[in-house]
Amino acid sequence: MSKSARNARAGKARPNALTERQVPWGGIAFFAVIGVVAIVAISYAFLQTRPSSASGSGSGSADIAGLVEKNGLSRDHTTGPVKYDTSPPMGGAHDPMWQNCDARVYDRQLRNENAVHSLEHGAVWVAYRPDLPAAQVKALKDKVSATDYSLMSPYPGLDAPVVLTAWGKQLKLQNASDQRVDAFLRAFVKGPQTQEPGAACDGAKDTP
Repeated sequence: MSKSARNARAGKARPNALTERQVPWGGIAFFAVIGVVAIVAISYAFLQTRPSSASGSGSGSADIAGLVEKNGLSRDHTTGPVKYDTSPPMGGAHDPMWQNCDARVYDRQLRNENAVHSLEHGAVWVAYRPDLPAAQVKALKDKVSATDYSLMSPYPGLDAPVVLTAWGKQLKLQNASDQRVDAFLRAFVKGPQTQEPGAACDGAKDTP
């Protein structure tokens, strides 16, 4: 092969070699992996800090129609009577002794100040009008008897037949068969509204 032919052939091969050296495939792959890892890390951090659909008021509580919420409730202890803003009260100053709430069904009205302390521990209080039909009372009793950190009692003067209360949360219902009873219990029995997580629900006041 003549010298000129060899030069021409080399000239054709040289651009391809340069082109291959100009594409840093290893570097591209490395930075692509770094980018994916960064995206995953940022997404995870966002999901961890993002408020829940319930705005921190309990799992699924945003879907409970009619739910009333109250913030900034006092947690002071007092042995005297307390004038509450709602009936039943949703929280506030309360007696140092809580009402036993380990799946307790009471047949008489409870003292507000003791029951509120139970709410502070994460209990749900199921209150009902004394004239609620016996079948509905039994339906509520069955649920409470099977649910730790709950208590149930008649409550004269309610403006709804059934009222469910947790600390800072309340739901008024017209019938004990309403599916929102179960939703409320799921959301607030030892829920995120609990002021003293892990506190006992027995060993205190055992009578109305």
